[in-house]
Amino acid sequence: MPLIGRRMGRPGLIGMATRTAVVAGTATAVSHGMQNRYERKAMAQQEEQQAAYDQGAQDAQAQYAPPPAAPAPAPAAPAAGTDSVIDQLKALASLKDQGVLTEEEFAAQKAKILAA
Repeated sequence: MPLIGRRMGRPGLIGMATRTAVVAGTATAVSHGMQNRYERKAMAQQEEQQAAYDQGAQDAQAQYAPPPAAPAPAPAAPAAGTDSVIDQLKALASLKDQGVLTEEEFAAQKAKILAA
């Protein structure tokens, strides 16, 4: 049974329009996909560069940071009879807790107070 009304050979106007639409749609989709890929790649490179810059800045800051301040000299032991030994030890413990005295300085001052 032959098909009546159907042309054989070249596609008709609708067939050409359909083919053109498919090709254009495919090209657009591929173009957008590639553009998105390039944008993601560029963003990743920027993030890596920013992380490297931040790390370099931290390293430089640590390298050129001023040295820590020297601890304050330990207070001289008051003259005998002005404070009790317990009050002197409490004052020393307070200075140690505040971070003014190191453990070694605290021990040395404590030994001086107890020896007196």
